Formats: sequence, structure tokens, C-alpha cells
Amino acid sequence: MAVAELYAQYNRVWIPDPEEVWKSAEIAKDYRAGDRVLRLLLEDGTQLDYPVDPGSLPPLRNPDILVGENDLTALSYLHEPAVLHNLRIRFAESKLIYTYSGIILVAMNPYKQLPIYGDAIIHAYSGQNMGDMDPHIFAVAEEAYKQMARNNRNQSIIVSGESGAGKTVSARYAMRYFATVSKSSSNAHVEDKVLASNPITEAVGNAKTTRNDNSSRFGKYTEISFDERNQIIGANMRIYLLEKSRVVFQSENERNYHIFYQLCASAQQSEFKHLKLGSAEEFNYTSMGGNTVIEGVNDRADMVETQKTFTLLGFKKDFQMDVFKILAAILHLGNVQVTTVGNERSSVSEDDSHLKVFCELLGLETSKVAQWLCNRKIVTSSETVVKPMTRPQAINARDALAKKIYAHLFDFIVEQINQALHFSGKQHTFIGVLDIYGFETFDVNSFEQFCINYANEKLQQQFNLHVFKLEQEEYMKEDIPWTLIDFYDNQPVIDLIEAKMGILELLDEECLLPHGTDENWLQKLYNNFVNKNSLFEKPRMSNSSFIIQHFADKVEYQCEGFLEKNRDTVYDMLVEILRASKFPLCAAFFQESPVPSSPFGAMITVKSAKQVIKPNTKHFRTTVGNKFRSSLYLLMETLNATTPHYVRCIKPNDEKMPFEFDSKRIVQQLRACGVLETIRISAQSYPSRWTYLEFYSRYGILMTQQELSLSDKKEVCKVVLHRLIQDSNQYQFGRTKIFFRAGQVAYLEKLRLDKLRQDCIMIQKHVRGWLQRRKFLRERRAALTIQQYFRGQQTVRKAITATALKEAWAAIILQKHCRGYLVRNLYQLIRVATITIQAHTRGFLARRQYRKLLQEHKAVILQKYARAWLARRRFQNIRRFVLNIQLTYRVQRLQKKLEDQNRENHGLVEKLTSLAALRVGDLEKVQKLEAELEKAATHRHSYEEKGRRYRDTVEERLSKLQKHNAELELQRERAEQKLQEKSEELKEKMDKLTRQLFDDLQKEEQQRLLLEKSFELKTQAYEKQIESLREEIKALKDERSQLHYQLEEGRVTSDSLKGEVARLSKQAKTISEFEKEIELLQAQKLDVEKHVQSQKREMRERMSEVTKQLLESYDIEDVRSRLSVEDLEHLNEDGELWFAYEGLKKATRVLESHFQSQKDCYEKEIEGLNFKVVHLSQEINHLQKLFREETDINESIRHEVTRLTSENMMIPDFKQQISELERQKQDLESRLKEQAEKMEGKLEEPFSHLNRVREEERMQGKATEAQSEMHREGKERLVGTIQEPQETIRFPKKQPEAEDEVESILQQEASRLSLENRDLEEELDMKDRMIRKLQDQVKTLTKTIEKANNVHLPSGSREYLGMLEYKKEDEAKLIQNLILDLKPRGVVVNMIPGLPAHILFMCVRYADSLNDANMLKSLMNSAINGIKHVVKEHFEDLEMLSFWLSNTCHFLNCLKQYSGEEEFMKYNSPQQNKNCLNNFDLTEYRQILSDVAIRIYHQFIIVMENNLQPIIVPGMLEYESLQGISGLKPTGFRKRSSSIDDTDAYTMTSILQQLSYFYSTMCQNGLDPEIVRQAVKQLFYLVGAVTLNSLLLRKDMCSCRKGMQIRCNISFLEEWLKDKNLQNSLAKETLEPLSQAAWLLQVKKTTDSDAKEISQCCTSLSAVQIIKILNSYTPIDDFEKRVNPSFVRKVQALLNNRGDSSQLMLDTKYLFQVTFPFTASPHALEMTQIPSSFKLGFLRRL
Repeated sequence: MAVAELYAQYNRVWIPDPEEVWKSAEIAKDYRAGDRVLRLLLEDGTQLDYPVDPGSLPPLRNPDILVGENDLTALSYLHEPAVLHNLRIRFAESKLIYTYSGIILVAMNPYKQLPIYGDAIIHAYSGQNMGDMDPHIFAVAEEAYKQMARNNRNQSIIVSGESGAGKTVSARYAMRYFATVSKSSSNAHVEDKVLASNPITEAVGNAKTTRNDNSSRFGKYTEISFDERNQIIGANMRIYLLEKSRVVFQSENERNYHIFYQLCASAQQSEFKHLKLGSAEEFNYTSMGGNTVIEGVNDRADMVETQKTFTLLGFKKDFQMDVFKILAAILHLGNVQVTTVGNERSSVSEDDSHLKVFCELLGLETSKVAQWLCNRKIVTSSETVVKPMTRPQAINARDALAKKIYAHLFDFIVEQINQALHFSGKQHTFIGVLDIYGFETFDVNSFEQFCINYANEKLQQQFNLHVFKLEQEEYMKEDIPWTLIDFYDNQPVIDLIEAKMGILELLDEECLLPHGTDENWLQKLYNNFVNKNSLFEKPRMSNSSFIIQHFADKVEYQCEGFLEKNRDTVYDMLVEILRASKFPLCAAFFQESPVPSSPFGAMITVKSAKQVIKPNTKHFRTTVGNKFRSSLYLLMETLNATTPHYVRCIKPNDEKMPFEFDSKRIVQQLRACGVLETIRISAQSYPSRWTYLEFYSRYGILMTQQELSLSDKKEVCKVVLHRLIQDSNQYQFGRTKIFFRAGQVAYLEKLRLDKLRQDCIMIQKHVRGWLQRRKFLRERRAALTIQQYFRGQQTVRKAITATALKEAWAAIILQKHCRGYLVRNLYQLIRVATITIQAHTRGFLARRQYRKLLQEHKAVILQKYARAWLARRRFQNIRRFVLNIQLTYRVQRLQKKLEDQNRENHGLVEKLTSLAALRVGDLEKVQKLEAELEKAATHRHSYEEKGRRYRDTVEERLSKLQKHNAELELQRERAEQKLQEKSEELKEKMDKLTRQLFDDLQKEEQQRLLLEKSFELKTQAYEKQIESLREEIKALKDERSQLHYQLEEGRVTSDSLKGEVARLSKQAKTISEFEKEIELLQAQKLDVEKHVQSQKREMRERMSEVTKQLLESYDIEDVRSRLSVEDLEHLNEDGELWFAYEGLKKATRVLESHFQSQKDCYEKEIEGLNFKVVHLSQEINHLQKLFREETDINESIRHEVTRLTSENMMIPDFKQQISELERQKQDLESRLKEQAEKMEGKLEEPFSHLNRVREEERMQGKATEAQSEMHREGKERLVGTIQEPQETIRFPKKQPEAEDEVESILQQEASRLSLENRDLEEELDMKDRMIRKLQDQVKTLTKTIEKANNVHLPSGSREYLGMLEYKKEDEAKLIQNLILDLKPRGVVVNMIPGLPAHILFMCVRYADSLNDANMLKSLMNSAINGIKHVVKEHFEDLEMLSFWLSNTCHFLNCLKQYSGEEEFMKYNSPQQNKNCLNNFDLTEYRQILSDVAIRIYHQFIIVMENNLQPIIVPGMLEYESLQGISGLKPTGFRKRSSSIDDTDAYTMTSILQQLSYFYSTMCQNGLDPEIVRQAVKQLFYLVGAVTLNSLLLRKDMCSCRKGMQIRCNISFLEEWLKDKNLQNSLAKETLEPLSQAAWLLQVKKTTDSDAKEISQCCTSLSAVQIIKILNSYTPIDDFEKRVNPSFVRKVQALLNNRGDSSQLMLDTKYLFQVTFPFTASPHALEMTQIPSSFKLGFLRRL
């Protein structure tokens, strides 16, 4: 397609304009090749002949459908005016500040707070692919975070722009995004510290300029470190080129750094008074700009915020005060007055108040500072000279000192921040955020602008290479032939600045010279570069400046101050004074230290992706330029080793007006930041890229029917493109995309629009033709009708006369009679024929029906017999199979029960053995204690004997001294002294002996206490054993009562058996086989009985041995000897002696009775199984006999009659046998009663005798205690402490002879009664077994004979109380099996809802019936803790959460229903009211359960939301439920390498299926319908909120057709609610905001009435949301129109009165308040059955 064809009439172009840069014009006449003039029609209606030549035609304008795109590279025509117009539409009209330009995010500063940075927005962008949502800084941050997590590669976000463009805010939001989405689970709050570093660096590094109120005056690269889990663990900050000159100089309307004004605003606070500050106007360094206040900024509040962030980072008050001291000192230094003394001298007064404060704060000597501020020392090789300075030189020295101090302070603060953000672990990856100045050009540009532009040249070079690399990767990925693209390379400019003998090296060389000047350096530049390097120029009108051609623009630099700023020197004497400061922090700033290679060099371990020219490090290491070049080299090395992401901040106007678009300023910045360069590189290749599916969907209208018939869509696209665009160089086919050159998409859109226009014309033609035809036919029919009536009227008028009327009337009468006659004759004929046919037909049908009925009757008879035979055979097969299974199962159970019984018997034997061993051990301990007591007594006697002997010796010596008293009078005093010493020694020895004796007594006392404790524990154990024996006796009594009950049942059964036998005498058919069966069963029974008798005999022998050993271990004589009177009395009173011996006597009997009952059960089961096996064989024989007897039925009947007459004679014998068994059973019962009465009578005599003996012993014990009181006090204490436990443990040694008689009587009675009872029980059991056996035989015979009559023996029903009995020790097993190990899958089927809850409550009722508070409390706490544990362990298992939410609610409802409260009892049945709790109020536990249920519900909702949320947006927004209704708009967005659509293709059906799964899960688990409705309401709210939030953040989705799609999807959700009968769940109302948003997209948006309707109808949407949707509305076709900005302003004016929220996004985490309604359970507790799968066999229904 020729270029000239695009310049056709009605197409639009862009022409330059001095005011708007570019303006639009429409082509009024087709352009032909060779024309010199292009006739244009301007927007104001004027015509213009625009001069052109073939090589420079004006750029074409994109179709309106492409205007307002999210990505500038999606534009078909890529050039500067298209980019500028797209940004104007998005920013000024749609109020969208972010736009993509390939890999760049263009951010326009709105100068207004926008509601697009909340946490809801962050969560909306989290996890989304770049390009799926509207452009945003969060999308770039998410892309960096995702690539870091996927590829384990470090990332960088480069934020650049000129001052006031919003770089700092963008970097801050990016770091906030990382801190939000990567929160760590630790308590270190690293994210908060990373964010807290921003306010500090802004306070000390940001200032107000003419362009920006918060301008960053330094570059900053923040490296955020992440661990292997992609969570923030720390950060590190690097700074570049702080603007130190701002400390001492500010231009008009500018300010110094914010921290100075914050400090001055807080000067009157007590903590800052010692700094002696005042207002900012009082200091030179803060008042130079003339305006010390920023509108809308409170410096005092900002100071509080700064202090808070200092504290958050861990900086103490002392550290903060040190920083504020230095800042105050700088302010005071700026106010030091320098006076002129002569022409060459200056001076500073030592009495200067500010100088004194300065020296006081920094700990300096005032005289030295005053001296060296005005003088400098010059050191030569021969001498040292002090040279005075002029006043300007002294002021420069003072300012240089201030700048130096502030620079050190700034570096120190950054270093401390890095230390606070330092982490101990290993860094896995990092994301760097570079906030650096953009390209700058001012009226006067100096050294700072030179360094800034140098850094931007390096960044632009890196950016160009990265864009080029991405383009190449995209082409290689799609197998597109790669051709070299010519792009701007700024390496020559970089070489001009940093190469050898470049500008920076010449500057450093000039700085080394003692007398180097700016003019000399500039002259060297002129000599080296003028006319030799095209990028360097000399201004024509100036000899003090030079021009460099940067990539963005030419910049003229003034050379004045270059050398001074590059040197950045402070005089040595001032440095020495500060180094000697008494203020440690100040002194540390100026300490000499070796220059490190780089504080960040060790942290960079990666290799650069591109070779970067290393700076020359041989010389000039101390200059600012050299330092900046080194740090820039490290920065570029870091950026080249990471994956960069670019954010270009644009300042829309210089007046800081919100949403004002200044085209000149914006174009200047677009050129400077590289956006247009990206556009140019893209335009040179194939900028527009479409997938085959997008192309097929968009341009299917241009395809022919033959092309559409092809199955391969990719091939269709190729064929269509070859036909539409003949020049194959204008497009390329990739693997997944089609690549178009610039302008081709616009050409295709033109073809599509022409095709649509033609189709519309065609449709209009046919519609209009059809309307005209229909109108014509309607008029024609009306004309014909009118003509018909008119002509008929005329004919009637002409033809009507009197004769004609009479003739016509006569003719009519004749015709009437003639026609009547003919019709009557025809009717008679037809009637006769019809009756004849009906007669024959009905006869034929009746005969056929008779034959059919006869055949059917015969067939029914045959079928009856055949089906009966088949049914009998099927039933017999099934019964045989079931009986075989039952036989196998019961045999297995029998074996298992035998094994369990053996194990239980072994356990009892071991227990008895252990008790005997324990008793022997106790005897040994008592003997040891007696031996120890004897040793202690012997030891005491020995000590007493020694003391007695010693006293005798002393008395002898005293007598000798008295005899010799007269003779040894001179030595008396000495002897007395010796005597005194000896007496003291004796006293000490006596004291020692006494103390030792007391120590021994104390030890004995401790031993006694230990013995008492052990005795108490053993006594408790014995009491427990006695209690168990009592329970066994009680069980025996219950067993005896059960025997009575069984006897009564036997009588009733025998009566019923008599009636059954009477009936059997009439109907028995198989009694002939009965005798054989009885003989077989008796033989089997004898075998089983022999086996059981042998086992029983072995068990008796073993038990008798154990009992004998136990009795032998207790020596009777020893027992009698050790019983005290009190013990006998105590035993006699409480009956413990009787129970002890009674327990020993009945221990074996209980075991034997238990074993006997088990054996009886096993015998019955074996007998039943054997009988069933025999019965099955008999049935088989019977069936075979039936087949044989079919040949001769009459003979079989006669044979059966004769057999019955002979067999009926046996029935009286059976009756007699049964009556005999009943009589024997009654005799056994009477004998058992007599034996029990005799045993009670015989036991009363020894019991009374034992009481008398114990009373006598008690009296003797009292006498013994009275005598023991007469012993000495010390011995009494010792003996008493030891004998007390002995008297308790051991028995007295002597007892009366009556005790022997009692023992012998007890033993004899115990042995005799045990034997008699054993024999009686065995005999009774045998009789019972015989009766049961006969009963089973009769039942079986009855079932066999009366099978056709359905005769069954009556079975008595058992009533239950609705309780489950359990033991205390089974509580843990109950919780484990019922709660912890219970799996809902497979259990909920065929189970009443909340069965575990009902089981728990039945256990609660049992504890309540026992009135055991501890038992009830333990069960409730264990159940609640078990539910909490299982929910915590399965916190992501939807079915488990649903199951336990249901059971918790059912348990709560049971506690309410059976609480006894009237408000709950009114829903109960009378039987349920009987089951209410009687003893305890569980209101407190109801509240606890309610809280647990709420927690489970919230977790249940969270799990459902997590499963549902990923499919909401694809199903509700992206999927086309109405196929073909929404055509794809040409976006052309190229996603990043990581932004691959790897998600599944979810549809609206996916959402409905997920909701149905949730609903079925809740219903299966028996959740209350009200809770189900609340859960569905919560899920529908999530669907509406997520969909609406995504719609608000996706401009491409805001179209009329998408509104139709959303409305259709909402209708699907409403149908789902209706299908599930959930209309009253209020779920539909939660979709109202989304429904109104869909309506807003479809409604007309042009007139004032439309605006009023929108404001009245969209009540569920906030004003912010309505305006956002209107601004984001995007037409898909040219036939749709954009929303006019004036219409948006009208709607906004109508919505201003609303008081709704200003939040843009809906809170997707919002949870509705949940309520748990009370629903009475209809299930009766007494009817509840426990499935075997629950493994709760230890529970017993009461």
C-alpha cells in the first residue's frame, strides 16, 4: 500500500503549532504523489494549504478508537504528536496519571491526592500480570517482585524525572508495595523500619525549590533485601551527590533542608531550649529565600513525625539530641558576623553570641575558631605562613565549614539508618529502588547540573541497551528475522565527559594546581574540544561558559565555581580544631582514616552484563567529580547485574495546578526521559503485535465465507492478511503473534470501518426497502378494499328491481327444498352402511379381545408358577450366601472372644500375683524398719553409757583436788583455771552429743513421715480394691436378679412354645428330620461341653493355686499378732474384714461366672450356626425333592399325609421334655435361695463374735497407751514416732483365741459356699442352655414350616433413655475416635445431621444424671479442645471445617434444646422434654461453643474465598458468556517475560460449579439453612466486590458490551440462587453495586436528563466510583462515543451533595456479622444408633 493512499480525504494529520506544539487538521482533498501542497481543514473551520514535499509529509493521526490506550506502543502511528495526544486524553480528560510506554511507566504528577494507593488497591494488583490491570506504580512493583520470585534474579526500579515530577512519592509507593505484599511472620517489623527511613532522609535531604515543595536534593538507591521465602529481611541505602551548597545558599522562594525549619519550629519546647534557637527568620541559612513557610505544611508536626521515625529505627534520645546539636550549631555558624579590617584582613569577635553558642554546642575553643575563620595557614617546604583572609574569603571559609559539617552529618545519618536496617541472615535476592534526579537544564547551569546530566547520560545508555535487548529477545522468541535497528547511542557524550583527557579529568588536573582557576580550565576545554568534537561548542557571546550536546538537549554550563565545588575543601586549621572537639560525634566526623575502596563494593558480587569503562583511579581520589564517577560506576555495575524496570515521572505544568496539561513542558520532559526514544525504536520495527486469536476476533468481519470455512485460525489470518495487505514487508508472522509495521493497524481499522459502513448501508437499504414495501402493500390492500366496496355498491344500485327480487326469492325457496331432499337421501344411505360396518367390526373386536384375555389368563398362571419357583430359588440362594457369611463372621468373633477371655484371665492371674508380691515387699520393709529401730536404741544406750563414765571420771578428779587443796594452795588458781577449761570442754562435748542425739531424732522423724505417707498410699490402694470387691458383690446380686428375670421369661416362653407346638402339630412337614438333627446337635454339644469343661477345669486349678498362694502369703498367726484393738474395731465397724474375705472368696466365682456366660454365648452361637448349616443342606434336599415330586403330585400328597400322622405322635414327648426342664429350673432357683439364706445366717455368728473380740482389744489398746505416757520424754518421742506407723502397718503380736475360731469359720464357709454356688450355677446354666436350644430349634422349625404365612416369634422391644454410659478412663478414647480421628468423607452419607454432636450430648446427659460435676466439666472441656484442635490441624480442609461447623452448631442447639429453659422447650416433643438436663446449667459452655463456632465459620469463609477468588475475574469479566457480543479492541500491549498468562481458562460455569460444590458440601454436612444462606451471601459479596474492583482498575473493561456481559453473568448467579431456593438469603442485594456499574456502562451518557438519571439510580455506588467508571469508559468501535468531560462534570456536580465514602475500592475482606439460629432437633435421642465405623463400642445405651 503506497503512503499517498493514507493521505486521503477525511483522514486527519498533525501539524506543528507554536502554542500547543501539535494541532490536528483534517485532509480536505486527496493527496497525490508530486503535490506540493496538502489542503487541510482546521478544527476551527478554516482551510489551510500546508506546504509539503514527498519526504516530509505531516504525521497521520490515529483513529479515535486507538486514542486513550494504556500503552503508547499500542498506537498504530507511533510519533511525538500521537504520544502527546494520548497522554492528554488520559490525563486531562480521563484523570488517569499512569501510562505505559513499552517497558516504561510514565507517571504524571496530578498535584492532587488520589484514592488509588490504599491497601485494597495493593491487594488488587498483587499476583496480577502486568497489562491485565490499568497502568500503576503497583503494577511495576508487582512485576519486579514476581520476576524476583520466579527467576531468583535481582531487580531494580529506576525512578527518574525532574524536580517536582513526583519521583520521591513514586519510590515511596513502590517500597510500600513491597512492604505490604512481603510481610514477614517475625516480630521484627522490618517493613515498618524500611518505610520509616523515608521520612528521615526526606527531612535531611529534601527542600523546597521553585519547582517542588519537597524536592530531593540527592540521589538515593535503596536496596531492599529478601530471604528465600521472598520476605523482607533488611535494606541498605546509597546516596549520590548531595546538594551541599543549599546549606549556605538558597535562591528566591526556596528553602534550606526541611530539618532546619522543623528544628526552629520546635525551638520553644523544653527539650530544645538548650540549643538557643529561634524562628527560621532569625538565621541567615534559613531566610535567604525570603519565604520560610510552605503552604499546607506544619513544620512542628513534621518534627514530631521525624522523632517518631528516629525512635522506630531504634535511635535513642541521646543520639537524636546529638544530631539536633550539630544542626543547631550549623545555624548559629551561619549567623557569625565577619567584619572587614582594612583591605586585606577580616575579623570575628570572640564575643559574638552565635559564635559562643556554636563553640559551646560542639565543644570548641572560641578564640581558635574566631582566629582561623579569618586566617589560613600556608605550609611550604621552608616555612609556615599565616595569611589573613578578606571578608569574602572568610565568609567562604565559614560556609565551606558549614557544608562540610552537614555533609558528614548526612553521611552519618545514612550510615546509622543502614545499621538499623542491617540483617543478620543471608540475602537471597534484592530489589533496588533508584530515586535519582532527571535531566536538568536551567538558565544558569553549574557543576551540580553537569554531574546530574552526566549521570542521566549513563542511565540513558543503559536504558537504550536494555530496550534494544528486549526487542531482540521478542523477535527471537517469535522466530521473526532480526534486522539491526538504528538507535541513538550516547557513548560519544559519555566519552567526552569521562574518558582520558575528558572534561572531568581536565577538571581534576586543574584542581591540583595551586593557582588553578575556572578560566584556565575552560580555556583547556576550548583548546581540546572546540571544532574537534561535534558535541562540544563554545557560545558566541560568552567566554565563561561551554555547551554540551546531551541526548535530550543542548545545555550551556557556566564555569564559575566548578573548581571550588569539585575541590570541596575546608582549611586545615579549622579541620584540626573540629578534630579536637570535646563533642565526640563532631570529633569523629573529622578523624583521619584510610579511604575505603567503597562502602558498597563488597556487597556487589555479581558481574556486569555490559562492559563499563572503569574510572581512572590513579589520581584525584578526593575530588567530588572523582567520587561521583566512582559511585556512578558502582551504580551502573549494580543496575547491569539486575533486571531494570523504569518509571519516568512527568511534571504536567509549572504552576502545580491539578490535572492541567502544558504541552510544551511535557514534550520537553518526554524528550529528556527517553520515552520518545523508546517510541522511535519501536516504530522502526514492528510496533503493533496481535495474537492470532485477537486478530481473528477483531477482523473476522473482513474475512470471506471461503476463508472462514478453514479450520485453522492461524492459516485463516495469514490468508486474509495476504489478501488485504499486498506488501508482505508490512507484517511478519510469528509463532504466536502477528507483527505489524507502523500504520498497518490503522489501515486495517480503516478497512474494518469501511466494511462496517458498507454493511450498515446494506442493512439500511434492505430495512428501508422492506419498510417501503410493507407500506406500499398496506396502501394497495386499502385501495383494493375501497374499490371493491365502491364497485359493489354501484352494481347493486344498477341491478335491484321488484321483479328481480321476487324471482330471486322464489329460486331460493326451490333450491332449499331440493337440496334438503337430496341431503336426507344421502344421510339415510350412509347411516345404514355405517350401522352394518359397526356391527361386524364390534363382533370381530369382541372375539379378538376374548381370545387375548384367554391367552393372557393362561400366561399369567404359567408365569405365577414360574416366577414363584424363580423367586424361591433366588431367595434360597441369597439366604444360603448370607448364612455362609454369618457363619464365617460369627466363627471369627467366637475365636476373637476366646482369645480376649484368655488374655483377661491371664491379666487377673498376674494381678493377683503382683498383689502377693507387693504384700511380701511390705513385710520386708517393716522388718527393716524394726532393725533400724533396734540399731537406733543400741546407739543411744552406748552414748548414754559413755556420758556416765565420763562424769564418774570427772568426779574422781574433783575429789583428788579437794584432798590436795591445802598442800597445793599456791597452785589453786592455776588448777581452778585448768578445771574451768576442762569443764568447758566437757560442756561442749555434752552439747555435741545432745545435738547429735537431736539430729538423729529428726532423721527418725523424717523417716516416720515417709512411712506414714507410703502407708496412706497403700491404704488408699487397699480401699480401692475393697470398693471393687463391693462392686463385684453388687454385680452378683444384680446377676441373681437377672436370673429371676430369666426364669420368668422362661415361663412366658414356655407358654408361647406350647401354643406354637399345638400349631406345629397341624402344619409340620419336616419333623421326620428333627430327631436326626437333635442327635447331631447333641453330639456337637457334648464335644463343645467337653472342650469347655477342660478349659474350665484348667482355669479353676490355676485360680485355686493363685488363691492358695495369696492366702499362704498372709500368715494367719502373724495377722492376728499384728492386729491392734483399734484396727479390729475399725474393721468390725466398717465391715472391711468381711468384705476382704468375701472378695477373696468370690473372686474366682466372678471370673468363673463371667467365663461361664461367655461360654454359653459361644455355645449358643455355635449351635445356631451348626443348625443353619444343617438347615441349608435340608433346604437344598427339599428343593431337589420338589422337582422330583412334580411328576406325581397326588402320590406326594398321600405320602405326606401318612408321614404327618406318624410324626404327630412325637409332639407330646417334646412338650413333656420342656415341662420337665422348667420344673428342674424352678427347683434350682429354690435351692439357690435356700443356700443364700443359710450363708447369710452362718456368716452373722462369726461376724458378731469378731465384733466382741475387737471391742476387748480396743480397751486393751487404751490401757497400753496410758502406760506408755510414763516413759521419759525424749525416749517417748523417739519410740512413739517409730511405733505409730508400725502399729498402723503391722498387727499386734498377741490376740485372743477367739480370733482363731473366726478365721477357721471364715475359711471353711468361704470354701464350702464357693463350691456349692459353683455347682448350682453350673447346673442352672446347663438347664438354661437346654431351654434356649429347644427354643431356637422351635423357632427354626416355625420359620421353615410357616414361611408362606410369615409367622414370626414376637420379640420384645426395649426402651432406651437417650443416654450413653461411658467410663471416666474412656473419655480420651471417646474424644479421639469421635472428634480427632473422625473423617467426614463417607461418614456423612446415610447419617443424621450432627450425629457426633448428638453422641456427645448423650454422654453429657449421662454425666449430668450422675450429678458428677468433675466428670461433666472434663467432658465439655475435652470436647471443646478436641474441636479446636481438629479445626486448627485441618484449617484449609473445606469439608472438615464444614463438618465441624455443623456439629458445633448442633451441639450448641442440643445444649439449648435440653437446657430446661422455656423458650427452647416449646419446640420439643413430650419425650424430648423428659430428656432435659437435671443438675447442671451449661450456659457458660454455650457461650464458649458459640465463640468456637464463629471462629470455625470465619475460617470456613476464608477457605471458600481463597478457592473462589482466583476464578472470579476470569469468569465474570474476561470470559464472553455472550459469544461475539464484545469484539477485542486493538491493545497491542507487550507483556513482560514473566507476565505469562499461565492461569486456567475459567468461565462463568467454573464459578457456578464452585458455588455448587460449596453448597453441596454444606448441605451434606447438615449445616443449618440459615447459616448456608449467610455463607452464600458472603460469597456473593466477594464475587461482586472483586469484580467491581477489577472493573474500576481496568479501563479496557469499561465498555457498553462488557456491561451486557456482566449483566448476563449476574443473571446466571440469580438463576443459581433461584435453583437452590436461596432467594431470601439477601445474596442478590450484595451484587447491587456491580449491577449498577453494568447499567452505568450501558446507559446513554450525553444529556442533562441522563446525568440526573445516573445520579438517582446509582445509589449503591459512591461518587468516586461513578466518576471513575465514566472517566474510564472506552468505546470498542468507532460507532460508540466517549463520555464528554463536560458530562462527567455535570454528574460530579449532582453527586457533590452525597455524604458517601471517598474510597474507590470495596473491601474484599469485609465479613458480615454471623448469627447462629436456634433450630430444635427433631431426632429422638433414645432412637439414635451409633455406626460401627465410629469405633465407639465401649459406649453403652441406657
